[in-house]
Amino acid sequence: MLIFLNKYFNLNFIFNIPYRAIFSLLTSFFINLYIGPYFIYFFKKLQNYQIIRKNGPKTHFSKNNTPTMGGIFIIFSILFSIILYCNLSCIYIWYVISILIGYGIIGLIDDYKKIKYQNTQGLKLIWKYFWLSVIALVFIYIINTSNKEIISTKLIIPFYVKNSFEIHYLYIFLSYFVIVGTSNSVNLTDGLDGLAIMPVIFLTCGFTLISLFSENINSATHLHVHYIKNSEELSVLCMAIIGSGLGFLWFNSYPAKVFMGDVGSLSLGGALGTIAILLHQELLLTVMGGIFVFETISVILQIISFKIRKKRIFKMAPIHHHYEIKGISEPLIVVRFWIVSLILLLISLISLKVY
Repeated sequence: MLIFLNKYFNLNFIFNIPYRAIFSLLTSFFINLYIGPYFIYFFKKLQNYQIIRKNGPKTHFSKNNTPTMGGIFIIFSILFSIILYCNLSCIYIWYVISILIGYGIIGLIDDYKKIKYQNTQGLKLIWKYFWLSVIALVFIYIINTSNKEIISTKLIIPFYVKNSFEIHYLYIFLSYFVIVGTSNSVNLTDGLDGLAIMPVIFLTCGFTLISLFSENINSATHLHVHYIKNSEELSVLCMAIIGSGLGFLWFNSYPAKVFMGDVGSLSLGGALGTIAILLHQELLLTVMGGIFVFETISVILQIISFKIRKKRIFKMAPIHHHYEIKGISEPLIVVRFWIVSLILLLISLISLKVY
């Protein structure tokens, strides 16, 4: 919007990327602070309360009157900032918006079914993955056919001297698993007050820096990242996500007044996976988002162990519930996961220049 208005008014003082990025963060942050209480009141009035797992930790039963679907105002504030500050002629922005909205709709349907039928199943798993897969594959097909300059079949390997190698058509499958996998990983992690949103913020901070590095050919060459024309516009989008995440954390920190629900976790995870693909940092995503990977692996190991050995590795999966049942307080678990997430971000940034 500002880009358009600049044609008619002298807005050069905020036209530069740093100004737009900062204003994008502040706008989405304050929008959430303003509309958050109204959404929470509205959700309570509709009785959109979180459905608690009957076999989950007993401490969670006290949360059954906490409203969910907070991801709706996360998406709203992100889109508002994007429309206001991003250059909407940049196709990267529309790719992320499409996944954000598409996955948000799937999450909204899932949350609605849970509330309507008062169970934790929601949208059937097969249909949930089907629609997540359809949207991801359509996205991959579009950028592969209409924007071949975006798709690179070279896989960048963090901490590896040769830095990258060619994977050809396997890149299509990798892109699919990055989008769908990240979306579900964030969804699995969203189980404690504030647990998922802060790692999302840290991860997005990393992508903000990489998008700025990738725009400058000298920085890209020096740091061994892809040179990507107009990638700096993604930094404005990323700052909108960071600001919205901080605004949501205001209400989601312990004790949470609202949960993001699947509408928030699926959409944010899908958006992060899409940004990773656009910046060609698919493997770095697994390092920066190590918390999400750790949570997902704990679920996979638990299922495999129970199927084969009829024994559980953890007291409960995802692993944050394991620590809960062991008696560690919820705020302590959350803050420690945040610390690990920040350390993983710093390690990831170091990997951009390994020699």
